[in-house]
Amino acid sequence: MCGIVGYIGYNKAVTILLDGIKRLEYRGYDSSGIAFVENGSLRCEKAVGKIAELEKKLDGGKFNTHIGIVHTRWATHGAPTMNNAHPHMDCHKQIAVVHNGIIENYDYLKSRLEREGHIFQSETDTEVLAHLIEKYFQNNLEKAVMEALKEVEGTYGIAVISTKDPHKIVAARKGSPLVIGIGNKEYFVTSDVSASLGHTRDVVYLDDNEVAILTLDHYETKTIQNIPTYKKVEEVLWNIDMIEKGGYEHFMLKEIHEQPQALRNVMRGRIETDHGPIKLGGLLSCEKDLRKAKRIIIVACGTSWHAGLVGEYMLEELARMPVDVEYASEFRYRNPVIEEDTVVIAISQSGETADTLAAMREAKHKGAKLLSICNVVGSTIAREADCGIYLHIGPEIGVASTKAFTAQITVLYLFTLYMMHLKHPHAPVSSDAIKVIQSIPDKIQNILDREEEIVELARMYKDSENALYLGRGYNYPVALEGALKLKEISYIHAEGYPAAEMKHGPIALINKDMPVIFIATKDSVYGKILSNIAEVKSRGGRLIAIATEGDDSIRGKVDHVFYIPKTSDWLTPILSVIPLQLLAYHMAVMRNCDVDKPRNLAKSVTVE
Repeated sequence: MCGIVGYIGYNKAVTILLDGIKRLEYRGYDSSGIAFVENGSLRCEKAVGKIAELEKKLDGGKFNTHIGIVHTRWATHGAPTMNNAHPHMDCHKQIAVVHNGIIENYDYLKSRLEREGHIFQSETDTEVLAHLIEKYFQNNLEKAVMEALKEVEGTYGIAVISTKDPHKIVAARKGSPLVIGIGNKEYFVTSDVSASLGHTRDVVYLDDNEVAILTLDHYETKTIQNIPTYKKVEEVLWNIDMIEKGGYEHFMLKEIHEQPQALRNVMRGRIETDHGPIKLGGLLSCEKDLRKAKRIIIVACGTSWHAGLVGEYMLEELARMPVDVEYASEFRYRNPVIEEDTVVIAISQSGETADTLAAMREAKHKGAKLLSICNVVGSTIAREADCGIYLHIGPEIGVASTKAFTAQITVLYLFTLYMMHLKHPHAPVSSDAIKVIQSIPDKIQNILDREEEIVELARMYKDSENALYLGRGYNYPVALEGALKLKEISYIHAEGYPAAEMKHGPIALINKDMPVIFIATKDSVYGKILSNIAEVKSRGGRLIAIATEGDDSIRGKVDHVFYIPKTSDWLTPILSVIPLQLLAYHMAVMRNCDVDKPRNLAKSVTVE
């Protein structure tokens, strides 16, 4: 949630800040604002809505400044209004703060500060930080920030500037990601490496309870207790081209079409031969614990949770491992039972999802071994896990996740084969098991080449008010994911169900205006899904089937069929979800929805 960019250097600060925050707009776009020091004064501009509104206010102005901070907001405390937009300032408008996170004790702090004479302008929790820093300021900005943060309960990623210490940015984090970019005579603080990629690929990742001080000449990091820390400078492997649209109308469409190459990247270096073991170098330090593991718990949210369900089916069927898949947001509050030799797998595209991170920490506290599946190198979840697997698919900018979902399933399949080998080292991995995953990218491309068929379906059903997605077995999580995609970007109410559960309530909603999408591939439960199709047809529902190539018999049972190539049951979800991603996308475009920035959503949910 929320995007932060700070800059100090010898180049045009305002231009750099605006370019950077545009790359973070996917993190929130309720409002935006910028603050910078110019001629000894603190200038602040804000706008409600997307960053383009802020740009209009600045009107391409040439500003004489080398330092500033900018923010794009996803609202938590306080409506998306001008007053609630960041940056927030102190009483004398000499200190400006941008913040991502939630100050849990802000009511108490605000009441106390008001009694002390501070006057508040907003409804946000963030504004207390500006006033606290003002209270503790004595000619040194970082010391004031450190003292202020000692009173704060909750999570934060912040950047602070002040006219009273005008050649310095102070940043701090606890539970919300911040990255320091190290350029050529310039420094950045950002919520995400993509904001500074056009200027540097050298970064330092802040840890919880760390503070960074950026000046024109150097940077340093300390604990909140003012003890110096020494951080490793890391190189970001992404490049600027990866975070551009590359000729596509939307990031989401680009990322759907990137999936063949993305999955090749996932497999690169991890499959050596048709018979050799799967190589997952990030798990080497945990092999002993994984070999003796008796139970696996997967914690995740949203699309990652759906991928986890597919992983559960794979691990139980192929590796014969007992697996539970938990909503991360519920896991930590249930006082879960963690037995000896339990492995917890945290799945998160960003590696910063607050609920998943909290669930992981709860599991660690109870003695579990932690494994992460993330896309963002250096993310908090990846760093806090005992071991992990990166997706290596490049940045995913579209708020509605697509390529991360299929990559997560691919990684979970490789992990399943890996666990089979660990548990039974003398039983070679079947060459068929290897070949089937290697064939998947080309089969995805086959589907993408027939996108126009999906466009026609979208045109027929774009005005629907409701939709039902049904699947069984491995395709039940796909039904959930298909419904989620449609809801996220087209604002059509959609639900995903196990097909057999339709009779226990949802069947009452079916009428001639409701599209019912069946994932009806030729698998072990194909006969059952045909029975469910017949039940819907008898109630007058409009039937769409995602079916296996060569299944001519299904044509007479449904209104529309989209065929996908045949593969193994356990990898079918990777193929069956592609037409559903495209359907959601094209319906949203036809409904004039903002596909990459759907209302009320943000890409990385870094608050509870």
